[in-house]
This record gives sequence, structure tokens and C-alpha cells, in this order.
Amino acid sequence: MKITNVYNKLYKWPRSVPITNGLYTYTHNSLDLIIIETDEPEITGIGIAGNTPGGNVLNNASSKIAEGFVEYFKGILVGLDPLDNEALWHAMWKPKLVGRRGISTRIISGIDIALWDIKGKFAQMPLYKLLGGFTNKVDTYIAGGYYEEGKGLKELAKEMEDNVELGARAVKIKVGAVSINEDVERVKICRESIGPNVKLMVDANNAYRHYEAIEFARKAEKYDIFWFEEPVEPDDYIGQAEITKSTSIPVAAGENEYSRYGFRDMINSRAVDILQPDGIIMGGVTEFMKVAALAQANDLDIAPHGPQELHIHLVAAIPNGLILEYYRDSVNPMHGKIWEDELYIEDGYVYAPDRPGLGLVPKWDTLEPYRIN
Repeated sequence: MKITNVYNKLYKWPRSVPITNGLYTYTHNSLDLIIIETDEPEITGIGIAGNTPGGNVLNNASSKIAEGFVEYFKGILVGLDPLDNEALWHAMWKPKLVGRRGISTRIISGIDIALWDIKGKFAQMPLYKLLGGFTNKVDTYIAGGYYEEGKGLKELAKEMEDNVELGARAVKIKVGAVSINEDVERVKICRESIGPNVKLMVDANNAYRHYEAIEFARKAEKYDIFWFEEPVEPDDYIGQAEITKSTSIPVAAGENEYSRYGFRDMINSRAVDILQPDGIIMGGVTEFMKVAALAQANDLDIAPHGPQELHIHLVAAIPNGLILEYYRDSVNPMHGKIWEDELYIEDGYVYAPDRPGLGLVPKWDTLEPYRIN
């Protein structure tokens, strides 16, 4: 089997109300699909690339950059065997020029994911089984709790209650965009609305200085926080380590980290308690599995950031998979309209699909009005 074509399709759609986290406001959502065709007519790989976080930076310039990298990697890949994912990953990842960090690594991630989709389809196995098959269901939390115009404490509490009604046994909210005391009040309201038996995470999206994060954690500890996510800038390993040592709340981070080397340094710095690699950003399935093994060797759990459609397979494949992040329509207004056979939460779990590969079939007709390239 040989690769015959590599291309991407970029999509972007507006939100009715912008959402804000600790540092950033998002007016749009976006999707970058990488398609790899082979000389086997029935086997085409579909991957998701993470080159356009939040949709806001997806403009004409950035979409051209993404397309340029796809075209560059196409020149490397066409004619090669798509089952040789290790060889192909290393053929693409040349840190002096491409890879290491940034958009090029995110495109490599999407290509690698598409290659693993091909491998699963060729083997007629779902990806999670091909990778190890540790379990077929994963504990899941619903991400949300953004700041929005007209959204006060009452509306925030209602959102958390709705999440629990959808079957979630864990929920996450944003902090860092208002004063520490205001955010502690938001945490209090959420804890009261969901009760004592639902896990509650908080996510600062790098908004704090380390001393601010320590103050927030000290004030929020009494509300039984399951983890404190990305309290400081992603490269501030020393600050993260100080926070980790100062609070009983576990610290989680890694969504902005790249490659096994970045996670090696994070682990060696003892910067966090829980690692959050994002397969569409940090190097794809190939690199994710190496990070998972490195984490296992250091007795650390993996709670990946990013789309549930990919990460259900990766968390289900490994013994140190902790929990799955899940985005509903409150975060992505196209939720339920992108894929055939959407994943859903059942009694706190998401079950891994039993279809070959990733099991993803885009709703091409529904997406077409939002295509930008």
C-alpha cells in the first residue's frame, strides 16, 4: 500500500456568544482535517490537526501557512507505505527546519493521526485496540465554565447542573480572568450546585503568576478541587513546581507542550501531578504513546487535553489513562453536527468506538458551508 495524496480541509464557524478563559476570548470554532489517500480505494485516513486553537487565529495568513506545511509534507510522504508510521514521523520531524514546536508540529500531528487511522482500517481494528486495548470505557469530564457576556453565578451553576444531567461525574470551569476572590466565589457556587460527589476541576489557561496561583489554590482548597490546570505559563516549570509543592490540589498541565522531549523536561522538573498531552498538538498518536509510557515509568497519570473523538482511543489504550475531556455544545456550537455516530456520555463514561481506525466519518455536507480553503 502506498500514499497517493495528502491534503487538508479547513473549517471555521462563528459562536453566537464569545467565550473567554483566563487569557483569551474565542469568537469562532475551527476544524482542520488532514486527509491521506492511498492506492487502496477503500482506505483513506482522516486526522485532526491542532494548528488553529480556538478558531480565532484562523485567518487567510494562518490557513495558507497550514496548507503550505501540508503541501511540504506531501512531497515527503507520497509514494511511501502509510503503515510505516515511525519512519514517516521521523522523515517529517526535522527540528532545525520543521517540527519541535509550533504549527509545523501540529500539522505533523494531524498527518500522524491520519496514518494511524489508515493502520486501524487496514487491520480492521479500532485504534484503541491496535494501541493496547487496556479498557473500552473511560471516565469523562465535561469542559466548560467559560466567562460570557450575561453569564453570572446563577447561569454558571445552571451550566454545571446541566452537565451532570448529561451523565457527567466530573466538570471543569475556567478561572483567572477576574479577581481571585471572584473566582473562588465561582468555585464555591459550582461546588454547591453539583454536590459533593461530582469532581470539580479548575483551569487558569496560564493566567496567573506563580504567587497568584498559590493564593488562589489556598483559598479554593476547601471546595475539594480535583485538579488545578495550567496555573502559569507553560514554560514556567519552576513556578509550576512551586505551586505543586504548596497545595493539596493536584496540578495538571501539558496541553501546550510538544514532543516527548518537552514532557521529559516537565516530568524531570516535578512540575505537575497529572500530564495533559494533546495528540493534535504535541506530535500525534506516535508521540503520545511515547509520552504515556514515559509517564507510566514515573507513576504519573495521563488526562489528555483536546477532542474526545481522538483521545477516547488513546486513553482507553493505556493503563495510566485517568479521564477524558469532553466538549459539548456549550463550548462548540457544532457539537453533534460534525461526525456521524457522535460520542456521548453514559453513566460518567465514554465508550470507545468499535469501528476500524478512529471510526470517524465527517458530515461533509454539513461542514461544507464553513470551509475556508
